[in-house]
Amino acid sequence: MAKKKNILFIINPISGTSGKNFVVKLVEDYLDKTLYDYDVAKTEYVGHATELAQKATKGGADVVCAIGGDGTVNEVACGLVHTQTALAIIPSGSGNGLARHLRIPTDPLSAIKIINRGRTQCMDYGIVNDRPFFCTCGVGFDAFISQRFAQSGKRGPVSYLENVLNSSLNYHPETYEIDIINNKEGQEVHEVHKAFLISCANASQYGNNAYIAPSASVRDGIMDVTLIEPFTALEAPQIAIQLFNGTIDQNSRIKTFQCKRAIIRRSKPGVVHFDGDPMQTGETVNVELVHNGLMCVSPSEEGVPAVEVRVQNFITEHFRNMYFKTEELIQQNIRKGQRITQLNKDLIRKLSGK
Repeated sequence: MAKKKNILFIINPISGTSGKNFVVKLVEDYLDKTLYDYDVAKTEYVGHATELAQKATKGGADVVCAIGGDGTVNEVACGLVHTQTALAIIPSGSGNGLARHLRIPTDPLSAIKIINRGRTQCMDYGIVNDRPFFCTCGVGFDAFISQRFAQSGKRGPVSYLENVLNSSLNYHPETYEIDIINNKEGQEVHEVHKAFLISCANASQYGNNAYIAPSASVRDGIMDVTLIEPFTALEAPQIAIQLFNGTIDQNSRIKTFQCKRAIIRRSKPGVVHFDGDPMQTGETVNVELVHNGLMCVSPSEEGVPAVEVRVQNFITEHFRNMYFKTEELIQQNIRKGQRITQLNKDLIRKLSGK
């Protein structure tokens, strides 16, 4: 009989969508206990998931699973790079960019089935100014929005869309110098561009199926750089449509490069995003790719799925979110009923003098 693997599930209780307790119940019911011994840990502060993942690796864990959004996935993965412990994901965030690229279903039961299959793949990751990222990083409008999103204190796609719509008309594109180093031809290219944004992608999308780099692969050792030039209000709807249907690289306002390293220079310090989280940096932004630096439990397929698959996933996710919200309301009502029952008991004891 094969030795069972050890898996730790790390939950961010405040990320993305609700229903985390329900996900844990699904793990209890559907994780293959003939393959895995498991434990569950909850994060308590920023950076805690990395600490938990590192501790699990040192303790001999075979798999560490992130239950949360891209921020939680980033923290867990940071603790697993260049180890024999594989990353798994049960996506429960508002964007789920890396999980979507890896074709890990947003339905938690289906994601658990991926874990039960136990197939691991090597994947690349990126580093931006010494900070690892696993999906995308960038400067310009997307970094500006990530900062606004973080400051708003609200999560979810509706809040993100509000920030995009409120900020897009007032955002002023910057001029950047870009060194594309070790491109597919092994050359170095220096260019100067005024850009709405520059995205350096390991994976194909930001999250929510917004495909900023449709050709990107996390297994090819190459980083895909997408530059969006300034555009007019009339051009914006077409760019938005192409962003979500996976054809943005066909737009005339888009320039794309493939390389292993990129150095981006701007006139003043500013914000950069990594996997959707903002950080302040200086004028120079150094981005590089690390090939095969992380093991991941995922299907062999990756990237932009066929249209019919995307439609099916959208419908499934819509009903999943409705189910989670209903489940959360039911649990809240149960807790309220229990509190009312306890208050009634306390009142009866007081009235009876017991």
